[in-house]
Amino acid sequence: MKPIHEALAEVLPAFRPRGVERVSLLEAAGRVLATAPRARVDLPPFDNSAMDGYAARAADLAGASPEAPVTLPVVGESRAGGDAPAALPPGSAMRIFTGAVMPAGADAVVMQEDTERAGDAVAIKVAPSAGRHVRARASDLAAGAELCAGVVLGPGELGLLASQHHAQVSVYRRPRVAILSTGDELLEVSDAPQPGKIVNSNAYALAAQVREAGGEPWILPNCGDRLDAIVELVRAGLRADVLLSVGGVSVGEYDLMSQAFAQAGVTQGFWKVAIKPGKPLSFGVKDEVPVIGLPGNPVSAMVTFEVFVRPGIRQMLGDPQPFRAHGRVRLAHDHRHRTGRTELARARLSRVEGELVADLRRLQGSGSLPSMVGVDAYVVLAADQEAFAADARLPALFVREQAGSPSHPWS
Repeated sequence: MKPIHEALAEVLPAFRPRGVERVSLLEAAGRVLATAPRARVDLPPFDNSAMDGYAARAADLAGASPEAPVTLPVVGESRAGGDAPAALPPGSAMRIFTGAVMPAGADAVVMQEDTERAGDAVAIKVAPSAGRHVRARASDLAAGAELCAGVVLGPGELGLLASQHHAQVSVYRRPRVAILSTGDELLEVSDAPQPGKIVNSNAYALAAQVREAGGEPWILPNCGDRLDAIVELVRAGLRADVLLSVGGVSVGEYDLMSQAFAQAGVTQGFWKVAIKPGKPLSFGVKDEVPVIGLPGNPVSAMVTFEVFVRPGIRQMLGDPQPFRAHGRVRLAHDHRHRTGRTELARARLSRVEGELVADLRRLQGSGSLPSMVGVDAYVVLAADQEAFAADARLPALFVREQAGSPSHPWS
């Protein structure tokens, strides 16, 4: 059996970007730029006011204070979106609003709170320095600068791109991920219950994982334990960018995936990884399409997807940091496990006195779907250690945002 790190080192190079597409900004959230555009305009595009107040020359207000205000005549106003203001004569002030163009000659803005208006004049009670409350042209960004290279596009990045008149951007294409489930026992979700049969829940769970990772799931029809039918569906699934099979990779008489992969021309890599749950995991490649044989047990399939497939999909999307966040957590109670394989134990997290505390789910079996509900993290239990004491600090892979207080931070 391969250790997890060795298996990952073999799998991830097969997951490469599959081309580039142009998308609108409204479709670009969560994507990674394939080519970084450049700024088309200065930001801000002109000197403007950061406050409502009065534009003036700092030299005209030297020595102003609440006890000895300087009174200046007010000549016009500048408002956001209005016509360009006239130049400011020496020894005068101009009413100005946030975001409005600074008049030529003015080099400072005095906040409205530091003034007292009286008809056509204003008494100014502070002595601003040059540049006070002025957003200078190009002080945030100069035209020609490269934008958002190598980052996942979020609200801030998309807002910046919009400010630069980029209505569309070039991003890596979302990989299409085929999901093939095999087994005579499988029912469709809409079928009536039958003795000895189970619903193919794996297809729905994995499709959700694919979509969360940024891929496009393609669920192939359920397939019974017939080699010729499995081979046909494997060949169909190889038209996708990634092929996931579910079940049939163990050593039972009806575990036919290895034969099907071989007949479909898949070059087999490894089979079996020292991970729990999920030991019977296989990996191969056909014409640059990564082929992952996931175990059939629901928890095993979801956990191995998280470890081996999700970072690959993120790589295909161009994500420079394809792995989940990880850290250390404190065990809430004693725990034991069988040695021999590294175990990823499902846990709920809470934050106690600033520290993340992991409450391992009571059911840790590979077929226990309820144990996957509300999971925050997989706590890593070393393969060579049987007992773990309460309060032990252990590594964990966070599959949700880190737990925190249920109230907002402004209480």
